[in-house]
Amino acid sequence: MTRRGARAVPDLVARATDGDPAAVARLITLVEDTSPLLREVMTALGGRTGRAHVVGVTGAPGVGKSTSTNALVASLRRAGKRVGVLAVDPSSPFSGGALLGDRVRMGEHALDREVYIRSMGARGHLGGLSRSTPQAVRVLDAAGCDVVVVETVGVGQSEVEVAAMADTTLVLLAPGMGDGVQAAKAGILEIGDVYAVNKADREGADRTRRELRTMLSVADRREGAWRPPVIQTVASTGEGIDDLLAEVERHAAWLEETGELARRRTLRARGEVEAIALGTLRERWDRAGGTDLDLLAGRVAAGELDPYSAADELLAQGSVTSSS
Repeated sequence: MTRRGARAVPDLVARATDGDPAAVARLITLVEDTSPLLREVMTALGGRTGRAHVVGVTGAPGVGKSTSTNALVASLRRAGKRVGVLAVDPSSPFSGGALLGDRVRMGEHALDREVYIRSMGARGHLGGLSRSTPQAVRVLDAAGCDVVVVETVGVGQSEVEVAAMADTTLVLLAPGMGDGVQAAKAGILEIGDVYAVNKADREGADRTRRELRTMLSVADRREGAWRPPVIQTVASTGEGIDDLLAEVERHAAWLEETGELARRRTLRARGEVEAIALGTLRERWDRAGGTDLDLLAGRVAAGELDPYSAADELLAQGSVTSSS
């Protein structure tokens, strides 16, 4: 089956890069399932990626991330852009699949062949993203998406991982969700490139925007650094969404002009390579039944070995296993 699948990979990639939704769906499924074909898929996608602008959308639960994403997609389509959306949902503890299903919440785009929406389960991975998100972004990039929107789970203070995943990070807040001090404590003042105070038709929106601007103004930023704008929106009606998209595009232009885009993407690739390498080591230890790790852990617990020396032994054993 694997050999037949391997022969099918070039055709699958070719169809996906032509924008075939079924082929894109199949490739992302291979990514989520960590298929043995994944290495060949990523090799086949090489040279076809790097064109899409990746926009991360994050914020606390209840700020309107899905509604804002839906409105952003509509604005992007009016501009003639092909859009991919990866909506990372909390996972079912039984199936591991996405629990909420954004293809239902973004139903108005369901029949648009220039929009691809995929719900992905976080599967217990912290940071608001799925472990397979980087590879799924690559698939959508290769499929010709001009913009890939990654919407995070919405789990509060652990969501900052999206900043390392995206070219532009859009942080959403809403009136009544906490003051500027709470925003600082949550770490969102460090990760955002563009901020939106959504539900701006509610009482307190102006104050929330003012507090956020004040907090951002005192942040330590080097000369020539990007100054994050704060936009007010009402995503349910589309108010302010075009202005928000204009700021996202302005940030994209700034990234290109300053060389920051290349720096961010290099850091992203570094993290991806590191994660794959660590995952490979864990697989080797699992195939060995974890016996080496258990024995070394027992020696550390007994005081016979320090943890650094134990780690060196474990890595050395992994290298021997790999070469053999």
